[in-house]
Amino acid sequence: MDVSILAEYIWVFFVLVALEGILSADNAVVMAVIVQKLPHDKQRKALFYGLVGAFVFRFIALFLISFLVKIWEIQAIGAIYLLYLAIKHMVDLKRGKNEEHKNLAENEKPVSFWGTVMRVELTDIAFALDSMLAAAALAMTLPDLGDFNIGGMNGGQFIVMFLGGLAGLIVIRFAATQVVKLLERYPTLETAAFLIVGWVGVKLGVYTLAHPSVGILPEDFPDSTAWKLTFWAVMLIIGIGGYIIARKKEKDQQKETLSSKSDDQK
Repeated sequence: MDVSILAEYIWVFFVLVALEGILSADNAVVMAVIVQKLPHDKQRKALFYGLVGAFVFRFIALFLISFLVKIWEIQAIGAIYLLYLAIKHMVDLKRGKNEEHKNLAENEKPVSFWGTVMRVELTDIAFALDSMLAAAALAMTLPDLGDFNIGGMNGGQFIVMFLGGLAGLIVIRFAATQVVKLLERYPTLETAAFLIVGWVGVKLGVYTLAHPSVGILPEDFPDSTAWKLTFWAVMLIIGIGGYIIARKKEKDQQKETLSSKSDDQK
């Protein structure tokens, strides 16, 4: 085997892992929000089972990528669902339901574990199309490795794309777990998380509107520099702004606690 070809494959593998992580950074936040209402000991299991199911889908989808890219309805449903989650949270927050029902949490209808797993899977499927297309385009630039084909492409190209996707899902799993921990430490960060969920819904909506079968937006708009800069700038503003506000509220609560303790001692 040519060492230069092997080196090229190794390089593309790491690029695919990084690409999956970057394209799915918003995916991790969405998944963390979805599993957040489960008991703490079931959150990681839900992420694990959900991503295993999503991985099986991705493996099958690699064989069917040319067909799946035509199904714009997948991303449309994902966009509607994420916007629904964000809007519902904001409406509940405005009505004061979050505060009113904190003490009644034990009486609330328990969240379905397998229902949550299914939502994690469906969310990843909605996100998967753009990352899989980008991965396929990158893998196809590699020289052929081996004299066999899988799913209509060279076996070496398919394998590096498959392994890159697998490693990328592990990155998503880890990132989502860290987001869950952040939400537990800073409960007020939840609103920022839901704003990100809504903004990600807008992202999927843009992909839907730019699909050739819909044609409301130019087909190349989702990949334009202007849109990408706008999307990530808003993501960073929401994330950093939410974190700063959450830290400030935590410090204020600590001051109040210390002040009340001081008053009690007097």
